[in-house]
Amino acid sequence: QVQLVESGGGLVQAGGSLRLSCAASGRTFISLAMGWFRQAPGKEREFVATINRFGGTTYYADSVTGRFAISRDNAKNTVYLRMNSLKPEDTAVYYCAAKMGEASTRTMNYEFWGQGTQVTVSS
Repeated sequence: QVQLVESGGGLVQAGGSLRLSCAASGRTFISLAMGWFRQAPGKEREFVATINRFGGTTYYADSVTGRFAISRDNAKNTVYLRMNSLKPEDTAVYYCAAKMGEASTRTMNYEFWGQGTQVTVSS
């Protein structure tokens, strides 16, 4: 089992920045590919970003490319999502997720999920 705990969400004005963190425990972190997803009210959960086990490969949703950056610190068992130039449409609950093996953009491929952290962007 893997336990994931997100932090760093909050209320920010449009154009502002936030950094989300996700601390993992329960399994060797280096064995896990990590992802960030989000779910807005009334919408399905969607892919945001993913990073492979060693941090050398990342993928982003088109809607966040150039504004968000995913990174990981394997010594701290933590993955981050730096969010810049935030827009009201980025408002959602952000979830950290983990899977064995390779990074993936597909929600269904992730085995372990955090509880989520709310990000609200005001206009």
